[in-house]
Amino acid sequence: MTRVRSLLATLAALALVLPAPPVSTAEPGGSRPAGPRLERLDRGLVAARTDDGVFLSWRLLRHEVTGHTATGLAGPAFAVYRDGRRVATVTDSTNHLDPVVGAEYRVAPVVRGREGARSEPVTPWAGASRDLPLRRPADGVTPTGEAYAYSANDASVGDVDGDGSYEYVVKWEPSNSKDVSQVGYTGPTYIDTYRFDGTLLHRVDLGVNIRSGAHYTQFPVYDFDGDGRTEMMLKTAPGTKVTRYDRRGDPVSQRYVTMPREDVRAGHSHRDDHRLSAAGYYEHLVEVFRGWHAHPEVVAGRWPATLERAFGLEPRYAYPLSDADARALVDHFVDVYAPGRSTRNNLRAFAGFVLDGPEYLTVLDGATGRELRTVRYEPGRHDDGLMWGDYAMARIEPGNRVDRFLAGVAYLDGVHPSAVFARGYYTRSTLVAYRWDGRELRRDWFVDSGWTPMSNPFDDSPHGRDGTSPEYGSLTTQGAHSLSAADVDGDGKQEVVYGAATIDHDGSLLYSSKAELPPGSANPGAVERLGHGDALHVTDVDPSRPGVEIYMVHEGGRFAPYGYSLRDAATGRVLYGAYTGVDTGRGMVGDVLPDEPGLETWASVPGGSGAVGLWSADGRPLSAAIPGTNQSIRWAGDLTTQVVAGAGEVTPTVEDWRRGTLLTAGGTRTNNGTKGNPSLVADVFGDWREELLVRTADSSALRVHLSTEVTSHKLYTLMQDPQYRVDVARQQTTYNQPAYPSFHLGAGTEWARVPR
Repeated sequence: MTRVRSLLATLAALALVLPAPPVSTAEPGGSRPAGPRLERLDRGLVAARTDDGVFLSWRLLRHEVTGHTATGLAGPAFAVYRDGRRVATVTDSTNHLDPVVGAEYRVAPVVRGREGARSEPVTPWAGASRDLPLRRPADGVTPTGEAYAYSANDASVGDVDGDGSYEYVVKWEPSNSKDVSQVGYTGPTYIDTYRFDGTLLHRVDLGVNIRSGAHYTQFPVYDFDGDGRTEMMLKTAPGTKVTRYDRRGDPVSQRYVTMPREDVRAGHSHRDDHRLSAAGYYEHLVEVFRGWHAHPEVVAGRWPATLERAFGLEPRYAYPLSDADARALVDHFVDVYAPGRSTRNNLRAFAGFVLDGPEYLTVLDGATGRELRTVRYEPGRHDDGLMWGDYAMARIEPGNRVDRFLAGVAYLDGVHPSAVFARGYYTRSTLVAYRWDGRELRRDWFVDSGWTPMSNPFDDSPHGRDGTSPEYGSLTTQGAHSLSAADVDGDGKQEVVYGAATIDHDGSLLYSSKAELPPGSANPGAVERLGHGDALHVTDVDPSRPGVEIYMVHEGGRFAPYGYSLRDAATGRVLYGAYTGVDTGRGMVGDVLPDEPGLETWASVPGGSGAVGLWSADGRPLSAAIPGTNQSIRWAGDLTTQVVAGAGEVTPTVEDWRRGTLLTAGGTRTNNGTKGNPSLVADVFGDWREELLVRTADSSALRVHLSTEVTSHKLYTLMQDPQYRVDVARQQTTYNQPAYPSFHLGAGTEWARVPR
């Protein structure tokens, strides 16, 4: 009997330390599904030399948690081994500072005095950072003779081979990448997948038919089918190809994405180049004008019957237009009408845009880059932006609103991850959710606001106007430059926070937030949507309230009720905020004042008449001065929030609001111009703190910085909180936003409320 009890105790201890088995979608007997399917991670041990010895950090896994203490979560203790000898036992955290420098380290969980499996051995880094070598793509030249070179840009992580550790996905942007409103050619975008030792597994060349810039290419990396290995989904086009490399770095295969048969029959090929020259755009306008009489909006009587009426001219041409008459109208449009609307309208120079041609969505195997499925991108562009409002505003910007893309991941059913892709958010606004099951790409739902009605597509103000859809029409102008997934209503399923609106897990509209315009605004007393904004943050900002909150800044100026606002995520109701009357472009949340309950919020209003400052979680003004707004990071050991500073050619730093500079990341740079984004901020290994991933100044490497500040708090890796994990997957989307857990994480964390 003693031996049986001993064996049972040993098996119980091992059950706590071995990797968790795959999560079943349902319990026996057809009961409700288990929780979200998350990747299975290893111990994530890392060691780094410091002035005081060797700092060690490793993961507590979520299934190992047994309760909570006054300073963190309860779970196994950990035995620390240096060169095969046990040198410490750690109980209150998952880090340790060894005063003696060893050659090799391991850790092992200890449950009720019995030791579990030891981690894989690691050797100490030379310092608190390590370089992942990169292979920079070759420079290029545009069709107009402009030279360009490449820099490493956004990054993501995923376990592509199922071994429990992460590989690194790096996007390369050319020096001539553009905002969608900017004229000119760009070089192609590349996306590489590397092991941590710098081994390049494969490279995706998106080709000339995908323009380069923050708004065009989003690449969610996730284990969508639950097989333990990640996939990648992204928008592709004719000319997109994947090159696979061997261990020596030599290419072993190169394959284009599969084009639908109907596209091949229609004459499309991977040699197509749909980029428009200035002369090509002129000819494109000629074709649009010649077909004016047959446009559905003209036929229906919603748009002017003639272009002369649209441009405010006396009637002079017969319809259908002849080629000569169409050219005369095009000349008037580009040389007279457009410059008359704005001096910035120089359509004679319009070049480098992709306004037609096939668009695809492709699923790639994370380890090999092998194409798993390619389908048409939904919805298609439809036109060059005419119906999207790209010609309607004073600033005429063909290809702008039509080519605004977002992407993310959400556990819509509470178990399986779905990819969410969005197109448009100023006028027509669309979202599509897909489930990849390992064989087929199935659509969960499709959300479409419908077109924003216009009386004249060349002279109107379509922003802030409902689309034609009875259910989704109020989505227009509500989207942000990012999106988030969070369980806002507590039903165990994640919703999609689409800026100032939220889509329920089943694809229905949960709400679209509006408020009354205040005195001093464009139309006091009118009820208007909160509107579009550049920054979006979703987490438990105020732990004294149930659920999570949404903090957002808004750019509607005098036409928006708020310049910044904190909302109840379940209802969309504004908890506090302020009218600013200007485009409020930057905002952040974090625990920068640990003596204040909850997270603080702050916004920057350059040149505005509204308040600028730091606010408490419950809406009390705290300071006129604010921390930075580039990107937050959980770097310190005391659970507070730090901010990454530095943009352009400025050296990045990690700043603490009270203590000053905690890290100067010499020899590195951030990305995305004034946004100053690191390539990635995420808990990629070690304890619950986040690592800082930034490119070296010459983009020869991705440098991973590790916080070596000892912490006495014990928490499972943030990558095993479903909201945080999907936030990391969407961090690279457009205007990069930090990843947040589903629970309140700060100096005042109530450990009993951390989900287990």
